[in-house]
Amino acid sequence: MEEMFQINGTDLVVKVPRELDHHAAEKMNAGADRIVERKNIRRLIYDFGKTEFMDSSGVGAIMGRYRNISLIGGKVQVIHVNERLDKLFHLSGIDKVIEIKKEKSWNKVGNQKGD
Repeated sequence: MEEMFQINGTDLVVKVPRELDHHAAEKMNAGADRIVERKNIRRLIYDFGKTEFMDSSGVGAIMGRYRNISLIGGKVQVIHVNERLDKLFHLSGIDKVIEIKKEKSWNKVGNQKGD
């Protein structure tokens, strides 16, 4: 689990696992909460570079951390988002409160369509 988290100054980078389901979200939340509580974290960055699947537990995990870090004046950012996850973030409304940076050339899984 240690390689899931990287601290860079006041940033915490969370390397999201390949599948973000209920079980993985619980582990990710516990680790992120512990680090944010103990360190002077002001920005939480979720790196979805290796993520192929996410269910509603992942949405809940991100929104829960957003709520917590907002209380201390921090921000949440999501990076390396593929098209499928970008649609999920849009449908859930996450894109209205969290900065999302898409991965332009991601085509590992699923139907390959032109960008």
